[in-house]
Amino acid sequence: MAAKVFESIGKLGLGLAVAGGVVNSALYNVDAGHRAVIFDRFRGVQDVVVGEGTHFLIPWVQKPIIFDCRSRPRNVPVITGSKDLQNVNITLRILFRPVTAQLPRIFTSIGEDYDERVLPSITTEILKSVVARFDAGELITYLPSGQSVLLQLPQ
Repeated sequence: MAAKVFESIGKLGLGLAVAGGVVNSALYNVDAGHRAVIFDRFRGVQDVVVGEGTHFLIPWVQKPIIFDCRSRPRNVPVITGSKDLQNVNITLRILFRPVTAQLPRIFTSIGEDYDERVLPSITTEILKSVVARFDAGELITYLPSGQSVLLQLPQ
């Protein structure tokens, strides 16, 4: 009698553990300041951007790709030439964040490491074009060490 009770409790516990595992694999969290793009094995990257909170997905078919959408700093050191052909060693600090509505496009065309691929080349190109407008003396007078300058990147 006791063996049958323990056997039924064991089967019930095993069933609950399997059901809990399936439910747990069907949930994912998107933290504050983050957004998710859903990759579906059959349909590819979906165009919907998922906001913060706990969400459902189809286990083993869908996978969430989480992006950090908060403003983050990045330092880009550049050695470039001034207007009078003097070498200028300058470091640009930029604050960047992705456009939330464009996350599916960013993921499909560039990937998750978009900041490592895009930011160094864009910032280097723009910084070189700005520095090339000035003489070395003008750069020293206009940009004392540690001063911030706001450069607006083209859209």
